[in-house]
Amino acid sequence: MWSRYRAAAGLLSRGRSLNQKSWRWKSVPANERALLYRVGEQIHGFTVTQVTAVPELFLTAVKLSHDTTGARYLHVAREDSNNLFSLQFRTTPMDSTGVPHILEHTVLCGSQQYPCRDPFFKMLNRSLSTFMNAFTASDYTLYPFSTQNPKDFRNLLSVYLDAAFFPCLRQLDFWQEGWRLEHENPTDPQTPLIFKGVVFNEMKGAFTDNERVFAQHLQNKLLPDHTYGVVSGGHPLSIPDLTWEQLKQFHASHYHPSNSRFFTYGNFPLEHHLKQIHEEALVKFERIESKTDIPKQKIWEKPQEHHITCGLDSFASDPSKQTTVSVSYLLTDITDIFETFTLSLLSSLLVDGPNSPFYKALIESGVGTDFSPDVGFNGSTREAYFSVGLQGIAERDIETVKQIIARTVDEVITKGFEEDRIEALLHKIEIQLKHQSTSFGLALTSYIASCWNQDGDPVELLKIADKVSQFRQCLKENPTFLQEKVKMYFKDNPHRLTLSMSPEEDYYDKQAKLEAEKLKKKVNALSEEEKTQIFEKGLELIDLQSKPQDTSCLPALKVSDIEPKIPFTVLETTFAADEVPVQYCSQPTNGVVYFRAVSSLNTLPEELKPYVPLFCNVITKLGCGALDYREQAQRIELKTGGMSVSPHIIPDDSHLDVYEQGVLFSSLCLDRNLPDMMHLWSEIFNNPRFEEEEHFRVLVKKTAQELSNGIPDCGHLYASIRASKNLTPSGELQEMFSGMDQVKLMKRIAEMPDIKPILRKLPRIKKYLLNSDNIRCSVNAAPQQMSEASKEIEKFLKGITRSKKERKPVRPHVIEKSSEVRPVGSKMLSSLQITRKLINDPTFKPCPMKTHFVLPFPVNYIGECVRTVPYTATDYASLRILARLMTSKFLHREIREKGGAYGGGAKLSHNGIFTFYSYRDPNSLATLKTFEKAVEWAKSGEFTQEDIDEAKLAVFAAVDAPIAPSDKGMDHFLYGISDEMKQSHREQLFAVNKDNLVDVANEYLAVGKSTRGLAVLGPENTDITKDPSWVKR
Repeated sequence: MWSRYRAAAGLLSRGRSLNQKSWRWKSVPANERALLYRVGEQIHGFTVTQVTAVPELFLTAVKLSHDTTGARYLHVAREDSNNLFSLQFRTTPMDSTGVPHILEHTVLCGSQQYPCRDPFFKMLNRSLSTFMNAFTASDYTLYPFSTQNPKDFRNLLSVYLDAAFFPCLRQLDFWQEGWRLEHENPTDPQTPLIFKGVVFNEMKGAFTDNERVFAQHLQNKLLPDHTYGVVSGGHPLSIPDLTWEQLKQFHASHYHPSNSRFFTYGNFPLEHHLKQIHEEALVKFERIESKTDIPKQKIWEKPQEHHITCGLDSFASDPSKQTTVSVSYLLTDITDIFETFTLSLLSSLLVDGPNSPFYKALIESGVGTDFSPDVGFNGSTREAYFSVGLQGIAERDIETVKQIIARTVDEVITKGFEEDRIEALLHKIEIQLKHQSTSFGLALTSYIASCWNQDGDPVELLKIADKVSQFRQCLKENPTFLQEKVKMYFKDNPHRLTLSMSPEEDYYDKQAKLEAEKLKKKVNALSEEEKTQIFEKGLELIDLQSKPQDTSCLPALKVSDIEPKIPFTVLETTFAADEVPVQYCSQPTNGVVYFRAVSSLNTLPEELKPYVPLFCNVITKLGCGALDYREQAQRIELKTGGMSVSPHIIPDDSHLDVYEQGVLFSSLCLDRNLPDMMHLWSEIFNNPRFEEEEHFRVLVKKTAQELSNGIPDCGHLYASIRASKNLTPSGELQEMFSGMDQVKLMKRIAEMPDIKPILRKLPRIKKYLLNSDNIRCSVNAAPQQMSEASKEIEKFLKGITRSKKERKPVRPHVIEKSSEVRPVGSKMLSSLQITRKLINDPTFKPCPMKTHFVLPFPVNYIGECVRTVPYTATDYASLRILARLMTSKFLHREIREKGGAYGGGAKLSHNGIFTFYSYRDPNSLATLKTFEKAVEWAKSGEFTQEDIDEAKLAVFAAVDAPIAPSDKGMDHFLYGISDEMKQSHREQLFAVNKDNLVDVANEYLAVGKSTRGLAVLGPENTDITKDPSWVKR
């Protein structure tokens, strides 16, 4: 996977005897145990070089180095069961053939100890991993995985080590993953030769994303002298220049322990990791001089300007305004950790939120729609940079934007920043440090990767509290500290790039033409003998892809390794303000309180429904009570960790035609700020402000732009939402709220010369939504916070309005559904019911539909959806296992390996819709045929018990993914799914057998059995156009 990583600004000794009894260790948290390591201690070929406690993150960092190879190692000990490993190499390509990216794919295709094809994807089904992936950044390649199971950790570590250090790098794997010449139909030598390959198609897809194109050029042109001047992921026109020999040479020079950094995180014992890494990999190497250092960029004497072109955006709200421009400044070396920390904070002050100077000057100028891509601080290259600009402008306004930026820099140097904004930013860091995520290890490895890659000190990076104190001290000693930085890095900096990008009508045609010329040149250079070889190699590859694999060499967990029972979460429900149910869940939330509420949409008139997502988006951003929108944003930043509102459509667990429709309110805060946070919600509910027309217009344009920009990354989701639109009553609502219909509606609103009629709809929606008629709340907090929290919730609920008269639901069929919560302890003897009012549509008839959204992309995004059964039905478990089985044993091979798409598979959603999908796919109707073949394959039962067990492991890895304290009890609160129901589903999953799988394939997925919908997002397609059953949009 190619990623342009951005380092986040915030994450966000004594001797001992080694033979101490293990029982004594168990009760001591991992971070305290790790303090017993001493500098100079030797463990399994490694020497400890540093041991540092970081109390604010509850961790101890242990740095080591490998004695013979010099490999670096950082272990972060923390009492967290979700343990992570990552291996990182500095990879510095000097051309855009995508060699590090293709290598990242190819090393995962088989290794000395695990020579079967594609052990990486096979391990997804033989493990209970909580994360497995690989990333190619501009200057490093990272291989992380995480799991909660110690045996699984050892298995995955073995596969990862062998893949990285001893890969097979077979030529056929290079052709499959990288690029190859092959006949359009590989079994027919009369069909034309074309380029194929997974990375080739992935990057063709990536370069349809104009934001990515811009960000890539920005880095290439601001840092042109070395590895940052090329595309590490590979440019589609350069990828076919890479040879298999070059790939192998790159591995030999870059994938060596002397050029590696190992990272482990969690509560598993460090000694075990070191022993395995030393014995299975490092002992087989000697130290080499790795020549991968990245020199500093030569500083320019004067600023530079560049112009590039891109494809048209068919969803732009104003077709004449599709130009982007930004000004970028080269900053400091990222290994200067405090300076980098200061500049990342400075960047937030400059561009984050409506109170920031660049937001006021650029976004509110009305010149464009949103900030330019990659806005703000970027610390992923050896020298960090800052970028600011606008997208959605007219080409003639490029000069205007440059003048606004220069003027804003001058104003900041003169005026500085308000103290409250600096406090709000430091408060944000405090809350990020306290908030506990389930993927903290993954966040850490991404956070330290760039700096460590340049030989910076990763432990210093973790000491965030020290940096905050130092920052406060600098401001205290020198009140103009930040203004001086702005002058130095922005005003007086000659290394400044102005980059502009405009669309070309025939951009994609030109790209296709360049590709065709490249292809022609390659084909014309082939001898007849080479053409014959290509045909034979194509057949060989298909044969290899189709052969059943012997995976017995790979380690695996067994189904018996899965816990049979889930731990139940203790929930308490009470009624506040007489009749509003509130769910309380006591959790170790580390001083943070999490509040959520759901309000029903049942009484909202139908004509207002399409505007609900817009209402949700702006209701916390237009001001409330005495606060205008700027003051409100400031209060939210100072007192909370964010307040968000989103549409909430929840299918019923036992009926496909029944659903809940509402809006979800979520926020979090430090416990000391709970009264302030609840007061803000009261003001938003009672006195929201709708008079800021200009600011509303700004938010509308920004939203429309973001939706349009998101299509290349989420095309398969848009296709799936559309394909399921007519299969259930809630499908139509999903399409209206989060499908292409919403993208088009926002484009229309953004184009309106007069936006007042839309603004007037908001107070009407408010009347139906922001009251206590049909609401329920939940609180997750530490036990000692609960009585304070219940007082604040009571006050909030009593303070918000109730409707004077009983409003009738718009759709008459409302079902009241109760979920029982058994109270804990004997304080309350009767158990309380949370009643949810669900909508039922007895007249609904599912109907098939095929939609083709014609978009100017060179690849397709495809969704096919089938109506099946709800969550509590026994067959749901069988269909869930079947989706995984079809993905790993059939669809992955046919869609990705043979078809060359970047991704594809099957999944069963909570709403009972079974979805087949593909992503960045060079094929369209051929892929729909593949979906049909997948069903035939399932019906024939061509799979083994081992295949079924693997599918179960993969499903349980998702079912048992760790849940953060902030999210415990949420399945019950949001979806009405109790732990008892989950346990029952779990037992159904365990019980699934081969007959069940064949039965559900026949009963639901076979053609003609269930109603299905299809959707394709992609280029013009003559076959689809000729078929009258398709609707073209």
